[in-house]
Amino acid sequence: MAPMVAGVLVLASILAAILLITRPLGIYMANVVLGERTILSPVLGPVERGTYRLLGLNGDAEQTWAGYAVSVVVFGLLSIAALFVLLLVQGSLPLDPTGAAGMSPDLALNTAVSFVSNTNWQNYAGETGVSHLVQMAGLTVQNFVSAATGLAVAMALVRGLVRRSTTTIGDFWVDLVRVTLYVLLPIAAVVALFMVSQGVVQTLSGAITVDTISGGHQTIALGPLASQEAIKELGTNGGGFFNANSAHPFENPNPLTDWLQLVLILAIPFALTYTFGRLAGDQRQGWVLFAAMAVILGTAALVAVGSEIRLNPEYAAGIDGALGNMEGKEVRFGAVDSSIFAAVTTGTSTGAVNAMHASFLPIGGGVAMVLMVLGEIAPGGVGAGLYGILVFAILAVFIAGLMVGRTPEYLGKKVEAFEMKMAMIVVLVVAASILGFTALGSATSAGLAGVSQGGPHGFSEILYAFTSQSANNGSAFGSLSGNSPFYNVFGAIAMLVGRWGMILPILAIAGSMAAKRRVAPSLGTFPTTGPLFVGLLIGIIVIVGALTFFPALALGPIVEELLMHGGATFS
Repeated sequence: MAPMVAGVLVLASILAAILLITRPLGIYMANVVLGERTILSPVLGPVERGTYRLLGLNGDAEQTWAGYAVSVVVFGLLSIAALFVLLLVQGSLPLDPTGAAGMSPDLALNTAVSFVSNTNWQNYAGETGVSHLVQMAGLTVQNFVSAATGLAVAMALVRGLVRRSTTTIGDFWVDLVRVTLYVLLPIAAVVALFMVSQGVVQTLSGAITVDTISGGHQTIALGPLASQEAIKELGTNGGGFFNANSAHPFENPNPLTDWLQLVLILAIPFALTYTFGRLAGDQRQGWVLFAAMAVILGTAALVAVGSEIRLNPEYAAGIDGALGNMEGKEVRFGAVDSSIFAAVTTGTSTGAVNAMHASFLPIGGGVAMVLMVLGEIAPGGVGAGLYGILVFAILAVFIAGLMVGRTPEYLGKKVEAFEMKMAMIVVLVVAASILGFTALGSATSAGLAGVSQGGPHGFSEILYAFTSQSANNGSAFGSLSGNSPFYNVFGAIAMLVGRWGMILPILAIAGSMAAKRRVAPSLGTFPTTGPLFVGLLIGIIVIVGALTFFPALALGPIVEELLMHGGATFS
């Protein structure tokens, strides 16, 4: 079978699975955020009410957008502080069969911010850098609540768009409890059991030493993997127990688990578009977002596959190229599945890898960067993808409004100056973080000290690192040595900017839109439910990304691709 045909078939099977999941999961999540009865209510209802009593919450209380924002920030800061302390003192805590010592302050700060912001960037080797206790009580817990935070913020924005003349957009603490309890925990528990059945390890034991067939000895790390692996993908987190992440056979044993991980990563972000349509009272609104996400992700994945099924022309002579570019890839996945995995994990905020992105050919690595700089809205992370693409939808109706010469409207509400200012902050703050920190890394000795190669690939290492962290993705060109005070500190700042620099103006938009009345559609109203709006939305996303990041991409993967065909190499 031709590699490109195989790629199309794999993508088609994933899309079919997502289409089957989207409606039931979307309806279920809508019922959860509305506080309605679900199939799990008889079992989890008492737990939910008990949690409210324990936390002193009123399940019916609501907050203004400012109160919601304060709650999000306070919860994030407290989570960072708690995880930071755990990482500093982990060597003195129990359940540490690996003998992991306490992290340095700069590495602990980077790691704490990383997992709380749903980035999961790792400047340490997972199997030796963190104890079992911190893996479970620290990192896995944050995998749940960071994903729940993103979903809660998305639902707050949706409430703002669909409600009329109100000052409240829900209660963050209630949303956090419901999403974690009814959505993330049950699905992750089932998936973890299935992962164990496929060979993913789940134990509190430490490393074991085995005899190899060549007569040598090998130390094999073990730990509580399956419980972390399930939420790692479902919550679009991406941080792995092993340094090799999903390329390690204990995290991702076979093609079936690889396919399942891709479906898990995409399930909630795509299903949230159905949730949005249901809450908006017009399912077509949700399908428009679904279509835009699917077109961007599918196109990017096919471009990545097309890049990786060929060979570097400098080394192609005399080599059988049937398998494509296999450098940095696992034989059990190959170039096709590895390329699709890279596109899916960078089109979301997952950051998991089953191949080394630094070993991709320039276009393949460039696709991963493009998907992140576009805002990770194809389909983006849990919650983050929905609120990100809704910002672009607001930009799209604003531009459409200029075309027809009237005040733009979205879901029957006027988009005015305040919403546009906040939307532009969302777009520009992440771009400023990516480009600003990349420039700093490229112009300072501390930044250049981590680069392993010269030329455009070395620049791409720095660009990829700050793109991944600012976009809260977490994947990396593993050739960059990121465990230094420079990359730990500035990376932590980039992750904070990328997370809360988006969330705060988005909640401001939610509050502003919630206070508005709906206006009746007229002949001048631009329709937001058809193929025309899908095309406009995709165009706005691509143009904004192209105009903002093309110069940086031209200095990295684009020029590297051109030089590669000219026979240039770098060291």
